[in-house]
Amino acid sequence: MNETIEELEQYAVDVILGRRRGVRAFFLRGVLHGLSKVFTGLVSIRLRLYRKRLLREHNLGTMVISVGNLTVGGTGKTPVVEMLARSLNQGGCSVAILSRGYKSEKPSAEELRRLQSERRARRKRHRVADPWQAALEDDDKEPPRVVSDGRRLLLDSRAAGDEPFMLAVNVPDVPVVVDKDRVKAGRYAVRHFGADVLVLDDGLQYLKLRRRLDIVLVDRQQPFGNEHMLPRGTLREPPRNLRRAHYILITKCDGRPNDELKRRLRQYNRTAEIIECRHAPLYLQNLLTGQQVALSTLRGKHVGALSAIAAPESFEHGLRRLGAKIEATQRFADHHRFSPRQIHQFINRCVNRDVDFIVTTEKDAVRFPPLEDPDVPVYFLRMEIEILAGHEAWQRCVDLVCKPPPYEPLARVG
Repeated sequence: MNETIEELEQYAVDVILGRRRGVRAFFLRGVLHGLSKVFTGLVSIRLRLYRKRLLREHNLGTMVISVGNLTVGGTGKTPVVEMLARSLNQGGCSVAILSRGYKSEKPSAEELRRLQSERRARRKRHRVADPWQAALEDDDKEPPRVVSDGRRLLLDSRAAGDEPFMLAVNVPDVPVVVDKDRVKAGRYAVRHFGADVLVLDDGLQYLKLRRRLDIVLVDRQQPFGNEHMLPRGTLREPPRNLRRAHYILITKCDGRPNDELKRRLRQYNRTAEIIECRHAPLYLQNLLTGQQVALSTLRGKHVGALSAIAAPESFEHGLRRLGAKIEATQRFADHHRFSPRQIHQFINRCVNRDVDFIVTTEKDAVRFPPLEDPDVPVYFLRMEIEILAGHEAWQRCVDLVCKPPPYEPLARVG
């Protein structure tokens, strides 16, 4: 059933991006175009309701920073959230990451019992006399999922979601809390972990939680997707809504000038700081042994590329730039959870092609089933964000949060 749903999702993506031709795809694009008009209107109405304060915005009394984008997937938010959380943590802030936990699954009964037990222990440690706070505790019948408490990893990738799990592994000193209701998740992080800064992962469209800063990512390769709104295209909001951004990060830069893109961004936002960055590969890591090897290992090697991300072309192009010769590829829908059968089938293909090893993404690696001495070594490519231009702007952003200007009371008159 899940495979059928994913096949339909992939077909829809192919239609949207123009990969499918023929009469059926043509008419489907026409229907989707009409629906996108309706979606655009609904987005506009929702934003207006929040601006007019007819929909309530929640203020948790702490600094909230949103990292998001205008399009669906593929801009590289997770490494940016990781870099931001690490920078703020090193700057002395008590940080927590809030995530929706897209495509995560409910914990098992055993995990649920453990989570409830830990929740009771936390309540005892953080018991307060304030009756309002006590009432809030009682209202949280189903607490958020704590992926990491800043000391221990508490959930696996299935219960946490692949991106929150990655963040918990790569920023182990920062709590990661998952819930669709990120107001509840934020309140939980403030109360139980003493967070004074909340980083809202994929939060541009989450208007329910008031934020101090909006960091918006724009993919250099496809800044506004295919220029159509959902469901005909990949835009969640019209480009003009970039005006809400305080900082704009142009991701996936390759060293070439971005003057034309910057001019277009300035049409929508004249004041935001613009930072240019790229996803820099660091090393390969063996999924079975954890061994890290240098990127130079890829040079001249025949590899199999396996991915289930929004932009598989970008991943494969990156491998080729590192000198790899891709002999076999396998792409699945974004966030796909691999079955043992699918992995073994691809390994067998690679054996027949006589590849040297298989490479996947770090995000995909957390969704792999357990491997037992595969016939071909399997590695994931570890990436981090590297700022190419705008270092000072990024540091100003961090300093604004970690070192806010001192409060100066107004002088008394008379």
